[in-house]
Amino acid sequence: MNSNFSVFSIARFSSLLGAALLLSPYAVHAQGTPLTDKLVGDVGGGAFLTQSVIRSKDGKASVLPYGFFDYGRFFARVDTLGFKTVQLGSGYLELAGRVSQDGWRADTAALAGLSERKTSIPLGLGTFQKTPYGGFFLNAFVDANKSHGALLDVTYAAEFKLGNWSFYPQLGLEYRNAKYNNYFYGVTPAESNASGFAAYNAGASTTPMLGLAADVPLSGPWVLNLQLRHKWLRPAVHNSPLVSRKSQDSGFIAVSYRFK
Repeated sequence: MNSNFSVFSIARFSSLLGAALLLSPYAVHAQGTPLTDKLVGDVGGGAFLTQSVIRSKDGKASVLPYGFFDYGRFFARVDTLGFKTVQLGSGYLELAGRVSQDGWRADTAALAGLSERKTSIPLGLGTFQKTPYGGFFLNAFVDANKSHGALLDVTYAAEFKLGNWSFYPQLGLEYRNAKYNNYFYGVTPAESNASGFAAYNAGASTTPMLGLAADVPLSGPWVLNLQLRHKWLRPAVHNSPLVSRKSQDSGFIAVSYRFK
């Protein structure tokens, strides 16, 4: 990891975190949620679907474990896992990693001549700030796999109830630097010669996201968990000759056991 990249990542994350904390004076003075010695939250399994943006590639459907829980300093938030360290605002500074599905194989006729893109392994820092106005999730990651790019995101989630159903509208921004985008969506001169695609250098992007999650009680401690998210891809990504759409949908449906 070069020094310029490290300084940029830390500065960007610090500004995002500062913005979230400034939105809520409560969060600055509040103590972090006390740690417990038992598992609290939802654990189960579900079906996950992510729409592919790569030309000629189908969306990815997977059956995977589902978790949204805390267990002492350990936590799981669907695709983000980690360890809570020192208190920060109304939460903790977290060591975090993310389960990603952004890799793809050049195994269709339309992608002949291109190299495989390895799935990223995002590792970094994060925090969850719970306030009276909703929750703020902030993360800064470096891809420990092939791209070595930076991913930074901030998501706000509110909560409201209709009967015994709980709904969580979400609004977020996801930043990916040029190194990350160029690995997945760029076309090198060598690939251009082999595939016929025009050479392309992808720049950085800041992608808006809108989502909605829901928890539906089933029987006893069992819960149905649902989520749908929509991202609007920026020109740095959708102008790539490898990309076939300007937006991306993802979601899951899971059944979990709620520990209290």
